[in-house]
Amino acid sequence: MTAWLKELPKAELHVHLEGSIDAATLCEIDGTLSREEAEAGFRYSDFPGFLTAFGFVASRLRAPADYALAARRMFEGLAAQGVQYAEVTLSAGVVLWKGQDLGAVFDAVVREGREAAIGVAWNLDPVRQWGPVAGWPVVEFAASRVGEVVSFGLGGNEVTGPVEWFREQYKYARRHGLRLTCHAGEADGPASVWAALEAGAERIGHGFRAIEDPVLVRHLRDRGVPLEISVTSNVRTRTVPALSEHPVRRLYDAGVPLVINTDDPALFGVTLIDEYEMLIREFGFGRSEIEDLARNSFKYAFRGGF
Repeated sequence: MTAWLKELPKAELHVHLEGSIDAATLCEIDGTLSREEAEAGFRYSDFPGFLTAFGFVASRLRAPADYALAARRMFEGLAAQGVQYAEVTLSAGVVLWKGQDLGAVFDAVVREGREAAIGVAWNLDPVRQWGPVAGWPVVEFAASRVGEVVSFGLGGNEVTGPVEWFREQYKYARRHGLRLTCHAGEADGPASVWAALEAGAERIGHGFRAIEDPVLVRHLRDRGVPLEISVTSNVRTRTVPALSEHPVRRLYDAGVPLVINTDDPALFGVTLIDEYEMLIREFGFGRSEIEDLARNSFKYAFRGGF
């Protein structure tokens, strides 16, 4: 099964660059960090703790070369799994918050993407909990780099950074040719998903809590709005109480378009192949259904041609 999944054409549409950095790579980036310290920084027990761990990693990226190394390792890992294309989220808001040169950082990761064995495009995230004022430099930069950047979207804490704050940024992004995505229905309920749709989101990051609203489930199905599902992520962050309670099977059976992703593979200790294997083992997905999910990863990509 693993060999078949490796050969299966597939893409990764919801993966964060910073969350792909494992302990070994982080120690390579920050030579003052011991392996034990790095592994300790990766530990968490809930969603707020996960955000702290994500910040622990991101804070060690101090130069464009650090981001470049992280990107190189990420693309090597994806290629080794048979991934053909990835839309990678860069937490641009964090780069600016650290006082770094976003242009230099972005140029560094773009160069790595051009040399990678897979196709790469970028989604820029302002980090929603810091508010809409902090979001403007990110969306303006994204609009200035349309082509390499395919989309603008919100990550971070949807409870403390509601999408309503960013409606004007979403309008600006759309006017400038960017596609739109948004984390919603992860740490918050269906109302967050509705708000993301009203803001213009074309794909919903996570969105599994849509299952709590039958009207929303039908809306997603009828309008063909895909959910970027990352089951292991939701279990590890405790946004779903247990693996057996994840609604991925029910959402799929209800006809909601799903794309399978890893989200933050190093922080969650998972690969894309692991995610597909888990769907087979724990949720009874058959071969044809797995092939359907893999096709969705190309069908709902913001950049075609892969």
